[in-house]
Amino acid sequence: MARTIEFTDTEFMIAQGARLIEDGKTIFVGWGIPQVVAMLAQKLYVPNVTQLFEFGAIGPQSVLPFVRGTMGGPQNTYRSFQWLNMNWAFSYSATGYMDYGMLGALQVDPYGNINSTYLGGTFANPERRFAGSGGGNQVASHCWKTIIVIRHEGRRFVPKVDFITSPGYLDGPGAREKAGLPRGTGPHRVVTSKALFGFDRESRKMTLLSILRGVSVEEVVKDMAFRPLLAPEIGEIPPPTDEELRLLREEIDPDRFIIRGAKMSAIA
Repeated sequence: MARTIEFTDTEFMIAQGARLIEDGKTIFVGWGIPQVVAMLAQKLYVPNVTQLFEFGAIGPQSVLPFVRGTMGGPQNTYRSFQWLNMNWAFSYSATGYMDYGMLGALQVDPYGNINSTYLGGTFANPERRFAGSGGGNQVASHCWKTIIVIRHEGRRFVPKVDFITSPGYLDGPGAREKAGLPRGTGPHRVVTSKALFGFDRESRKMTLLSILRGVSVEEVVKDMAFRPLLAPEIGEIPPPTDEELRLLREEIDPDRFIIRGAKMSAIA
């Protein structure tokens, strides 16, 4: 008998992201939602993943629950293989050791360029200023596969970002290489609160791969300020499982600092 699962848009994004990571791989973890994605993934799917944090902790086993606003605290350093510094952390990605990077974003464009710096106006005189790069530019520049986690809103999916904080495929095929970035690196997946996107091998443009069960392609596309390419077959993404939601709500983020958000539902 079919039943309905209720969850938030944030919980769906976190569950999606956790399912994408491969066991035995390395992942450079960004601040906020990516931290919770890594926690859920390591707890449930990839016990042998090696996390790297920009402040220098390598291979920690994150202590639960998640503590809001922390990156370099004890929760993210427990049982680390190494605890060095930011230069060492960035050197591991620059020398090709990081399989995945995971970042949040304020805006993203068809080529996967990320803006997390400002909206409107100019760099010197913006309408709204945000946190900026942190280690995001290093992650997007040198990790082999970058996963972007972003809410599915038209104001976030734009034809051209206001500012390139962290590079995607810049303006198309070959542009990363011309800019001096390593061949074979770049955006891999975009996880949203409605869908999952990849990037076309030839054009390097964002491509819709799959959608949340019960959501239509039209609903996904209309909420974007540009039209993505469509995969030949659009897959279906199941909602978060009972165990994913239990871990998120009871062990990882019981105070709902991160997982709160717009309410959603889908058939289990």
